[in-house]
Amino acid sequence: MVEAQIPRPEYAIHIEDVSVRYRVPSERIGTFKEYLIRWLKRQVQMHTFWALNGINMNVNRGEIFGIVGDNGAGKSTLLKVIARVLRPTKGRVIVAGKVAPLLELGAGFHPELTGQENIFLNGALLGFSRREMLDKYDQIVDFSELGEFINAPIRTYSTGMYARLGFSVATSSNPDVFLVDEILGVGDETFQKKCQARISEFCSRGTSILLVSHNMITIEAMCQRAAWLDHGEIKLMGEPRLVVDAYRHKER
Repeated sequence: MVEAQIPRPEYAIHIEDVSVRYRVPSERIGTFKEYLIRWLKRQVQMHTFWALNGINMNVNRGEIFGIVGDNGAGKSTLLKVIARVLRPTKGRVIVAGKVAPLLELGAGFHPELTGQENIFLNGALLGFSRREMLDKYDQIVDFSELGEFINAPIRTYSTGMYARLGFSVATSSNPDVFLVDEILGVGDETFQKKCQARISEFCSRGTSILLVSHNMITIEAMCQRAAWLDHGEIKLMGEPRLVVDAYRHKER
């Protein structure tokens, strides 16, 4: 990751020739112990593949930008590179301002801790002090609508409850860039509408949203532009309806 001045002031995210290469074993190895023994004996055969390959794109300030593609296309890898969770093998990413990532359902939560305890844990992982999280706590709980369940262990939560708490914590600040990976497809319709309303509120303040979703209706309704990722490469980028149509008709 390169820290540098963003090329144009209207850009919130600048992605320049970004590629990510993974090395994985050529055969399935059952346990870590077996893998370690075989690795020490130089018996592990590896092969490489490019999760991302030569990605070039920019996201404007205040823009909702959608990413579509099949599972394994590189969508989540791209978000992780932007969030600085993953360093690209090649290229550079420049982000203007503070990033709030919501990359995976329940990421940063400990299953044995209560919802309340996980709010403070997740807040710390996002860089907030305990005092800041105390100031935000009531707002987070109110938005999540978890009520008395906030004192129950996270392991007892349903998928929708995970989504409520994760989204509420991640959006409790006013980030410059918000990364959302499939989270809007989880939970009941009423809560999804609340999430969409909050995202729209962010955009009105100038926050940029990078939204990964398999819900094509959401991409068309919420995004100003979109990109279709396929096998780590951008197949098409532009107006959401055109991108969605191309993606839907890829196998016809």
